[in-house]
Amino acid sequence: MPTLAVIADIHGCAPALEQCLQQLERYQPDYYLLLGDLLNHGPRNPVPEGYAPARVAEMLNARRHSIIAVRGNCDSEVDQMLLAFPCLSPCNYLLLGTTKICMTHGHLYQQEQLALQEGDTLLTGHTHIPMLRSEQGVTLLNPGSITFPRQGYMPSYGLWHQAHWQVMGLQDGLPLLTLS
Repeated sequence: MPTLAVIADIHGCAPALEQCLQQLERYQPDYYLLLGDLLNHGPRNPVPEGYAPARVAEMLNARRHSIIAVRGNCDSEVDQMLLAFPCLSPCNYLLLGTTKICMTHGHLYQQEQLALQEGDTLLTGHTHIPMLRSEQGVTLLNPGSITFPRQGYMPSYGLWHQAHWQVMGLQDGLPLLTLS
């Protein structure tokens, strides 16, 4: 069973990504699923402390063979020029055994538009609010944001490890939310 790291809304913050990748080393992810807003801080966000999009691109490019990414509302063709893996698709599907996993940033597609059925998983970002629950047999996971968490949540990322979905806190590396 592979281990999957789920990261959304990095927004060009090198220290947050570095901390996240260091925490994930103990799980040795087989794949990094990136849910958009990778390099640009975006017009609604302040410039984060440690804003270094080129450095973020370097860290991600070092893992390019194990990255599957989708485009966020702050990602552009210019960002793609720095990245050594495709990141401009608005949606992507993967299979984990017989489970279909749909990846999207969350600003274009809603669950109803994605042809999901019982047993499938939907991974979204965009809101910067961690969420992990099951609705009508579909697992819904938003890893939150490692850079700009909202509504009082701590920075966080997602993890599929030992057949469990979790949202992990970036500050302590402990689970915030778990779903078997």
